[in-house]
Amino acid sequence: MMIRTWLAALLFSALLVPLAAADVLTLKNGMTIEGKLGKIASIGEGVFNNNSGGDVALQLIVIADDDLRRVYVPSYLVKDVQPSPPALEEHIHIEQRLPQSGSRVLIIGNSIRITPFDQWGRRIYTMNTVRGNIDVIQGITEITPRWTKVEGLQAEHAYIWDMRMRTSSIPRETLSKILRQQLDSSDADQRLKIVRLYLQGERYQDAALELAEVIRDFPELSDLKKQISGLRQLASQSLIREIELRQSTGQHTLAYQMLSRFPDEGVAGETLLKVRQMITDYDSIAARRARAVELLEKYAAEFNDPALKPQVDAAIEEIKRDCSINTINRLTDFMRLADDKGLLAEEKLALAISGWILGSNNGTQNLAVALSALEVRGLVKQYVSNKVEVDKAGILKQLESQEAGTPDYISKILLNMKPPLSDAEAFGKSDIPGYTLMTTPGIPGFKDFQYYVQLPPDYDPYRRYPTIVTLNGGSTPEQQIDWWAGSYNEQLGMRMGQATRNGYIVIAPVWREEHQFNYQYSAQEHAAVLYSLRGAMRHFSIDSDRVFLTGHSLGGDAAWDIGLAHPDLWAGVLPIVATADKYVSRYWENARFLPMYFVHGQYDGNKLEKNARDWDRYLQKNNMDVTVVEYLGRGHEHFQEEIQEMFEWMGHHVRDFTPKEFKLSSMRPWDNFFYWVEVRDLPARGQVLPAEWPQAKATTTDVEAKILATNGVSVQSKSGGATVYFTPDMVDFSKRATINIDRRSFDRELKPTAEVMLEDARTRADRQHPFWAKVDTSEK
Repeated sequence: MMIRTWLAALLFSALLVPLAAADVLTLKNGMTIEGKLGKIASIGEGVFNNNSGGDVALQLIVIADDDLRRVYVPSYLVKDVQPSPPALEEHIHIEQRLPQSGSRVLIIGNSIRITPFDQWGRRIYTMNTVRGNIDVIQGITEITPRWTKVEGLQAEHAYIWDMRMRTSSIPRETLSKILRQQLDSSDADQRLKIVRLYLQGERYQDAALELAEVIRDFPELSDLKKQISGLRQLASQSLIREIELRQSTGQHTLAYQMLSRFPDEGVAGETLLKVRQMITDYDSIAARRARAVELLEKYAAEFNDPALKPQVDAAIEEIKRDCSINTINRLTDFMRLADDKGLLAEEKLALAISGWILGSNNGTQNLAVALSALEVRGLVKQYVSNKVEVDKAGILKQLESQEAGTPDYISKILLNMKPPLSDAEAFGKSDIPGYTLMTTPGIPGFKDFQYYVQLPPDYDPYRRYPTIVTLNGGSTPEQQIDWWAGSYNEQLGMRMGQATRNGYIVIAPVWREEHQFNYQYSAQEHAAVLYSLRGAMRHFSIDSDRVFLTGHSLGGDAAWDIGLAHPDLWAGVLPIVATADKYVSRYWENARFLPMYFVHGQYDGNKLEKNARDWDRYLQKNNMDVTVVEYLGRGHEHFQEEIQEMFEWMGHHVRDFTPKEFKLSSMRPWDNFFYWVEVRDLPARGQVLPAEWPQAKATTTDVEAKILATNGVSVQSKSGGATVYFTPDMVDFSKRATINIDRRSFDRELKPTAEVMLEDARTRADRQHPFWAKVDTSEK
């Protein structure tokens, strides 16, 4: 920031436009939002106001307008409000012929074609309307570092239309042509406006390139060459942040390559010192791994027990092969005691093997226990693979004779093992690294489900990755992968999108029929999404606490409904240009347990009217984490511009797997598993199948559950039966527990079993949070 201020003061003398008064909202979920603030009573008001008039007590929705978007949040969600730091900003006006009269655009049909901007900042926007396709001639009329205004121009059929887009979405080549066409290229101060615009937009490389061209065209400004180094320093700091992001997401090969190729021209010494330190840290980890391998080989050579040596050697070879920067800490106990002359070789090997299988700080010097854990891992892997030919009863019998066959050991093994099918042959090979088409068994009697998956660079099955499940609307599942992870760059050998940068796995289920144009709210659609996620969790290392559901258009409709129907599965849901209908409006209270982030266009048909009731419900309550983003003057689009904010939002959210208390609504037979409660035979008066919708007298069935302070739980569901599942976070298994389910009370000892744990891990595929015990109302 200091360098930017210094550059602005030193480089530029032209007057800048002061920013309008704005504030910075800090939300309880960690997000920050900047803009002109106000409060409204209903999102349906549709007009920005500054809290003037009306009953202030009823104005529970906070709105922030930054001239590009309006962002709506519940006032409950606001943690702090601070005035935005004073700043000056470049505003460049582009002369265009604007209509004095014409049709005002209030509803935008689906876009058919949008031509690129020409050198005068003009393009043709073709949209579909009830009167057929119409062409609107648009032109850029104002450019700022953050947003660009695009308006309808004078034409035979003129349209009054003010829409906004992010300036960062316009490539430098296009933007510079437009600006040079508008500004006087023979005036150095005018040319420096472009440099300033890029600088304020944090496009430092573009600013440096533009400044170099200004100096070339105006040799008398050669003194400004020293400012290029300042821009390069800003660019180098940005590059450091990018490397740190790649490190934090497990992309260590790429991060090391970026450090090794770090440019040093015009870069401050302290920055280069930091780069060298980061390289040294990587080299230290590599040396530590090499030392661990050397010691493992040494003690394996000293170990000569003929009965156990084959098992030990196989385990050591696996550790040597798979040990990486992500797993080196599993050998902490081994490395700490590797030079202890008081320990035998077999005790040191036991520390390595047990740490590798059970995780860091779980090492044991007992080789029998370590090898038992190794054998149990193999049995667990078979059981939870969900393959039909697996002898589950036989595996459980074998576990009884294993010292590491207890739930406590199994929970650690499940957490630290690779996904059970990670070594299986992938269905549908691809030339793109980490990209493939997978298949998973579907509902009995129906065809199998398919889903596309893209893994991030440097994917390691021992590291857990946040995951996006994305549902296509008018696009294809493959295009959804491109939207989130970026298109494949053959020259670089990787995708270049935000999911790639942030280290997310992206899953795109083939969830709807080929010619399906509406979401059906059906069991088959739900199963396509949920089964695809579970199938992916058996093949790939997914962090089940950071799985996000999203979709565009009718895919957004599905994400909205499926998210509310199964809130226990998601860290958050992000519907894009979605519409609320049917069960969504009846399940609205489930949003208390489901963070949601909506994106839509101001003129996207009658979406605002259709969604206003549900959005108001979320935004007026004091217990919901919901954000609604509205792009000004925009219609039914993909809104790629919002993707960085969505990743920031996702970065602040983690699923709560065992809430202490919840109340959730259901109206379909398959919406029956919530967190740690599974109900069945729900009341008929509260069940409405999609084909039978609507039924005016139908009411939701509410499932209420609470973890009691007296070592037990209480469940009220009005169902025909329920099963309650338990983890050590919920109850103390060493004490008797009280379980109240509807009108039945159970006072008993809860005994964790390998069968409950493995069957749960097999069916739900969540190895991070297996249930240890269960109680069913059908039990005597």
